[in-house]
Amino acid sequence: MVEKHIRSIFLEYPEVIYGFTDIAYSAYAGAYQSALVYAVPYGELLTIETYTEEKFEKGIQDAKKVVEKIGAQLIQVLDEYHVKYDIPPVAQSNEADLEAPFSFKFAAVNAGLGWIGKNDVIITEKYGPRVRLSAILINEQFEYGNKILMSNCPENCKKCVEVCPYHALHGVQWNIDAFRSEIIDYRLCNEKRSIYLKTHGRKNACGLCMAVCPFGT
Repeated sequence: MVEKHIRSIFLEYPEVIYGFTDIAYSAYAGAYQSALVYAVPYGELLTIETYTEEKFEKGIQDAKKVVEKIGAQLIQVLDEYHVKYDIPPVAQSNEADLEAPFSFKFAAVNAGLGWIGKNDVIITEKYGPRVRLSAILINEQFEYGNKILMSNCPENCKKCVEVCPYHALHGVQWNIDAFRSEIIDYRLCNEKRSIYLKTHGRKNACGLCMAVCPFGT
């Protein structure tokens, strides 16, 4: 049974959070029934006191290595069972609306991994936002996680909003029907990050709204 085999892989990675979700809501629904979503914690769980962009970058890259290792094992299992699958790109491909073809964040919410914070990032109970997400679309049915409908962030917590140097966050509490534009000025955030990346020649920049989050610390 493919689901049992997949779950056995994650027994090797007890630190990783994972779940399955129906993707009937997605444009990929015609080709795939489900998504497997998993969240790998960063190599170092930084706080605002320990944050540096070099440490932030290293944490992301450490998590990426684990993501790739798990992904290779999953592909081997899916190929063994002759199951149709696809690995959607993590990055946005549309510069007009700045959206990826398949939202890992929304899939994670639907799989029960976490909710969207006031920083527009997935928040997990265990690690807060300090995780790297990955997903595989699979043409099989699984035992699905419980969809999270509301934010668990305290109503009066504004730490991520206040730490943003560009005032891109609106301080809005997320729910499953909320639009991204209600939570964040995503064009401003993308613009400022892009300028910073070009100026400093870095792959990633500005994780202040994640480092300051009290969840996972």
